Amino acid sequence: MDLHINGKLALVTGSTLGIGKAIATKLLQEGAHVIINGRSQERVDAVIQELQAIGTLYGIAADIATAAGAEQLAIASQAIGPVDILINNVGFFEFKPFFQVTDAEWLNLFDLNVMSGVWLTRSLMPKMLERNWGRIIFIASEAGVKPNPEMLHYSVTKTTQIALARGLAEMTKGTGVTVNSALVAPTWTEGVEVFLDKIAQSSGTTVEAMKTDYFKADGVTSLLQRFATVDEIADLVVFLCSENASAINGAAQRVDGGIIRSIL
Repeated sequence: MDLHINGKLALVTGSTLGIGKAIATKLLQEGAHVIINGRSQERVDAVIQELQAIGTLYGIAADIATAAGAEQLAIASQAIGPVDILINNVGFFEFKPFFQVTDAEWLNLFDLNVMSGVWLTRSLMPKMLERNWGRIIFIASEAGVKPNPEMLHYSVTKTTQIALARGLAEMTKGTGVTVNSALVAPTWTEGVEVFLDKIAQSSGTTVEAMKTDYFKADGVTSLLQRFATVDEIADLVVFLCSENASAINGAAQRVDGGIIRSIL
């Protein structure tokens, strides 16, 4: 299927690992030009080296947990060309009891998971509206609809992303710009593996056992009954970027493995 995004310029935040890297890869395979972003220049350069044979790539290192870093990224991206696609993917998660999460930890998580998307969208969306074409996608989570009490601060940021995407979509009425969020399933990434490995070592179990046990507890409602792959998530996101998805706007699109027990 031709997704009609050949030559479009896409910025994917947090794209040196995990879901972001998978999205960047699949956008390249569809002919889009892609800006790789991460905090480390070394990691950005490594991804450029790895993926450059697929298509046209650019790399911009910036810490977008700050307004200054997000502005730096927006300016550098627009210097490359008009940004047609913005994937607000960067984010951080942790398991921590609600009563132990400090004010500073709440604010730091909110800045990275939510405000980075606010800052970049505020910079890039007006030009999309002027050009009458654009795609903005927030990589949210099933936890934004089904809050996990063991990571409530993370869940709140994902709920906020869903609301933000829907509100921004209202500003696109009658244009060729769309704004959506993706309700992502528990997904197997490098970050999840490292996180579970630390827990496994301290609790006398194994990562493989924890992968299975998750779907007997918090993930019991999953119909997939396994972690999604980054490619499975990226396939949906890249479709939402396409011309073919022009009628999907303001949606919280589920790619959650059926873990949200709801018909809507």
